[in-house]
Amino acid sequence: MAATILPGLNTIAVLGAGPAGLYAATLLKRRHPQCHVDVFEQNAADATFGFGVVFSDQAMGFLRQDDPETAAAIAPHMQGWQNITLDLDGARIEIDGIGFSAIGRLALLQILQARALAAGVTLHFNHAITEPGQLAGHDLVIAADGINSLARRSHAEAFGTTLQEGTNKFIWYGTDLPFDTLSQTFVTTATGAFTAHHYRYGARLSTFIIECQAETWAAHGFAGKSEAQTRAACAEIFATALQGHDLISNRSVWRQFPFLANRHWSHRNIVLIGDALHSAHFSIGSGTRLAMEDALALVKALECTPGDLAAALQAYEAARRPAVEKLTAAARASAIWYEDFATHMHLPPLDFAMSYITRSGRVDLARLRALSPRFMARYDASATQRS
Repeated sequence: MAATILPGLNTIAVLGAGPAGLYAATLLKRRHPQCHVDVFEQNAADATFGFGVVFSDQAMGFLRQDDPETAAAIAPHMQGWQNITLDLDGARIEIDGIGFSAIGRLALLQILQARALAAGVTLHFNHAITEPGQLAGHDLVIAADGINSLARRSHAEAFGTTLQEGTNKFIWYGTDLPFDTLSQTFVTTATGAFTAHHYRYGARLSTFIIECQAETWAAHGFAGKSEAQTRAACAEIFATALQGHDLISNRSVWRQFPFLANRHWSHRNIVLIGDALHSAHFSIGSGTRLAMEDALALVKALECTPGDLAAALQAYEAARRPAVEKLTAAARASAIWYEDFATHMHLPPLDFAMSYITRSGRVDLARLRALSPRFMARYDASATQRS
């Protein structure tokens, strides 16, 4: 139920028109129409990087409970499945009962843009904010401007920012091959092991993220390859998985994953949400979920302490931090597993699958027996045969 007024918050600036920023702006404007809400985005409305974004069934459940209208707007555009398929050098293992849905990042942004405009949010695309003083007239600044957040970097000491890169190299492609499930392919080559995370996000489109250890990347000669040569080499490594389909580039370059955390979540009238605040490794598919839940938690905190912005921002951090730290810790554990994934590839296929599915610490044997009875039956039978 909307509050009638948020005292002292007449003008709100949102930096960044990604899922976090658009969702926060829409929630505030719909629930508090007296507020003037500006969203500033340096890119064009139709610009996006990457391909699809994924939601677990649990994540969609949270959204349906807290904001069924937004969930209903997104759901018809999503691709869904209930299994994970692993391919370990040609050995296929299916893990049942692990439900996910995916949507194209641009499609999601277009839905959120339309909802923001309908709510009365003022959207400023192709509008770069180059220094925080440009927003001096706003009562609240919501920094949703991503991993390279200007607002956060401008006050890095006050936020207590730490930013470290992972050791693995990864590159984000798409492909026009629609995979049946969330899939993970592990391939051994003469220069080392590679893995690809791939899933469909449209009727004929899939995300295809390739990852390897830095030593393997160097041994394969990627440092000296052009963009076209890199794409061709990656397509050759995963030729079997791609079944003759091409990789699609969208500013696809090799990167190392940035692990971001902040000791404080707000400074004066600036508050961080989404990727400006934290990062969660792509292997657990929770970045967009975290961003949207941050936005919802911030709006609830502002409503619970009307007229006291400092108290509201502290309440937001206190309420939200435990959930964020739990999920980012799981993401970090998953990333650590991937940093050594080549070692795990020497395990028998079912043992490898068990190592994979329990890597983040979020799924234990009891939960796995409830979620994945067919996989566990195969795993138990294999263990019995070996004992």
